[in-house]
Amino acid sequence: MSDELKNFPLFKSLWLKIKEPDKTALIIVNDDGSDEHITYAGLFENTNRISRALIKGGIGRGHTFAIVMRNHPEFLYCLSSALSIGAMIVPIDPRSRGAKLSFQIKNTKCKGIIISDEFIGSIKEIENDIQDVPVIGVTYKKHHGIPVNPAYPVLNEILEKESGSLPDKALPMDLKRPVQIIHTSGTTGDPKGVMLRGQRLRDSALLGKIIYKYKNDDILYNGLSMTHGNCQAVTVFPALSKGITAVIGEKFTKSRIWDICRKYSCTSFSSLGGMMAGIYNEPPKPNDADNPVRVVISAGTPAAIWEDFEKRFNVKIHEWYAAVEGGLAHNPPGKGPVGSFGKPNFLMYRMKIVDENDKEVGPFVKGELISKMTFRPTKVDYFGKKKESDEKTKGGWLRSGDICHRDEKGFFYFDFRKGGGLRRQGDFIQPDYVEKIIGEHESISEVCVYGVPASSGAPGESDLVAAVAPFPGKKIDVESLYALCVKKLERNSVPSYFQIVDEIPKTITEKALDRVLKEQFRPNAPNVVVIQKIISGKSK
Repeated sequence: MSDELKNFPLFKSLWLKIKEPDKTALIIVNDDGSDEHITYAGLFENTNRISRALIKGGIGRGHTFAIVMRNHPEFLYCLSSALSIGAMIVPIDPRSRGAKLSFQIKNTKCKGIIISDEFIGSIKEIENDIQDVPVIGVTYKKHHGIPVNPAYPVLNEILEKESGSLPDKALPMDLKRPVQIIHTSGTTGDPKGVMLRGQRLRDSALLGKIIYKYKNDDILYNGLSMTHGNCQAVTVFPALSKGITAVIGEKFTKSRIWDICRKYSCTSFSSLGGMMAGIYNEPPKPNDADNPVRVVISAGTPAAIWEDFEKRFNVKIHEWYAAVEGGLAHNPPGKGPVGSFGKPNFLMYRMKIVDENDKEVGPFVKGELISKMTFRPTKVDYFGKKKESDEKTKGGWLRSGDICHRDEKGFFYFDFRKGGGLRRQGDFIQPDYVEKIIGEHESISEVCVYGVPASSGAPGESDLVAAVAPFPGKKIDVESLYALCVKKLERNSVPSYFQIVDEIPKTITEKALDRVLKEQFRPNAPNVVVIQKIISGKSK
């Protein structure tokens, strides 16, 4: 390995022991089954090429830039570039559209955007709202079949033409410097941007050794978006730090996950909440147990399928809990009861459950889960929000906003999100935004979105119900209403059911009574349309 590569900021101290630049670090599996192999040298050189493009675009130390794409090699190049030149990357869930997408770009004062071809339309929709934020580059993927748009620079050409050597403005490693800003789900208002410093990448690398205990022969798989902390913390950085291969799916697929793991000999994969139920609900196959996976790293496994999942697929589940702001507990295979996310590692965190007066409660009493780091001060940095940052760690403890309980042996269990937020496959949903979109349909007079316990059985998760009332004399075309939701909402925000009513019950102050709607709701009621039946009908 050259001295230049040894001094590359991404490798220095974290991955200095990697001495095989031509070794495959990551494999990106595309939706069409093709793949892209990233070597350590390729990561280094393409990071430098992206860094040069960012610098030419006026982005440097302390500046922010957004990235909107699924899991492609360019995502990791951009993240590494931010570390190299002292900028901050803002990874945005590529499903974000309209006001939500615009808000995240403007909220973090981005000076540029890098996107993949399939999201050009999402950027064009908001271009009047982000006129001063240029597109620095668009990466095109052959299997997408999208023609080049001459209005934007082509990232593929930048990666071909720019020098792969370190740019003059590359900075020494500084783990205290902010590297990325990841937005919260915005359960109780607009999402907040959490600034993550370089030390979080180091912490993520350590998780593989201390928590997940990956072995030298492990090959890791993850189909979650790299914009999500899970993919970075559970898979990408632990793999890079240990020098083992990570296989990353362009996006999650429950139907092909076992075939991918077999093809690449993956020994572990990561999952969230209802995704486990989705995998389990796939039709049984004779070779279900014939796979190389030893351990599934999961957050929110439904207790009802936990043991059957392990038996059917011949795997062990390693349950864990964490949030982008902090907090960490885990339940290794065979260590704790089914349904529990375990206990904190006391070398890293302390955890307790408190009532509204911050008094710790006893076993089986529900309260808010709070945590405290043991090896450095507990701190949260919301971009541009000092007051909210201080409130989040009042008294030196991180307020999770999650209502939990523990048993008499100290094992923790998740119950629900404080404030009634709806969680679906790891995402927290804002009902008012869903209501706004549904209300745009020409036949809808009133709408109320609420949650019912997820049919998957995932703890703390909900299926979304949209109660809709038509204008007088109008009839609701549920297929066109569904089409509107698919077009304008993120996948996890599309309701599971339409509950058609004459009017939405309200309080005297005109607040919708979702309690009454919940009491009336039955999946098989004649006024309830199951969205899955619409999908099934279209597929025939």
